[in-house]
Amino acid sequence: MQRSISYFSTLCLSLLLGLTACQIEENPTVTPLKKVGFQNDVIKRTLGPNVVGLDLEFAFAMALPSEEGKLVSAEVEASIGGASGTYLEHRSYYTNGSGDDIGVVVGQPSSSEGPITRVNFTADTSAATLRYYYKIPEAARGQQVSFKFISTSSTGEKITYEMGPYTIAKMDMKLDMTISDSKAAYLSIADMAVYTAEEAAQRPDKIDLVYLYRSIPNITFNHALVSPVAEAQYRPDVLIPSGLTNSTRISKVWNLRDFHLARLQFGIYIDDLDFEVLNLSEAPNYAINLRSEAGAWVETADGKYRAYVYINAVNNSAKTARISIKRYTLQ
Repeated sequence: MQRSISYFSTLCLSLLLGLTACQIEENPTVTPLKKVGFQNDVIKRTLGPNVVGLDLEFAFAMALPSEEGKLVSAEVEASIGGASGTYLEHRSYYTNGSGDDIGVVVGQPSSSEGPITRVNFTADTSAATLRYYYKIPEAARGQQVSFKFISTSSTGEKITYEMGPYTIAKMDMKLDMTISDSKAAYLSIADMAVYTAEEAAQRPDKIDLVYLYRSIPNITFNHALVSPVAEAQYRPDVLIPSGLTNSTRISKVWNLRDFHLARLQFGIYIDDLDFEVLNLSEAPNYAINLRSEAGAWVETADGKYRAYVYINAVNNSAKTARISIKRYTLQ
């Protein structure tokens, strides 16, 4: 029995393909298009720079006239095999009248072999739109990756749609680190980590910034990130462990809510090029009065790294901040 997930229930793939050999009697307002046979199409759903550890998401649509057979399998071959977490959905998605994505099971959960991820169909269907999630691996950092989307029908016919190449960013990213005044207050850009004073003393060359919170009458100080060797007025009552000598350049910015770091509605992205053209040669080695949803550009004393430190949230009472970082290696 032909499942209702055939042409008309996937909107005849009109959002992606404009195919027509659809049986549309159930919706007389739809005008049939010219029959075009077995076809597939793909759109990339993710935006912004492609960062290692994140997903590239695609919508993979395929269809053929029911009199020409049904779908047997769908697979995606990546030029660089994806990291763990790469998969092809075994549900076909359509959008209902409320704008919600609805998934209907059409096959077995995907399996991967090397760079190929495959779904075998179990439903009797001639149309489907599957989601493909490619977890960007470390091996792809700074490289380009391409994809072949392959559909196979019950007649043995195969069709291929190629996407890419896509450049994978060189930068690193780490989210949601809690930094705390007088506790885990020492930030290492090299390690993308925060340390206590005792831990910082064991790796003095890796400590780039010190976090503190001060409420000082008649001075707007609040939350701050300062170099270990910044003038004492910018690190009041902070006892710096012996050996911390980095003078890190830092430039405070407002309203730069990078989407990957902030995960808010703002469609702003920091990419590799932003770090490459950044000039902090005249920047000071401190930034005070940092606030939630603000940030700071940073360049380490050894010139090896540039970074953007985003302030996700602050807590004045606890004297803490939650930060997320994008980092670019210059050397």
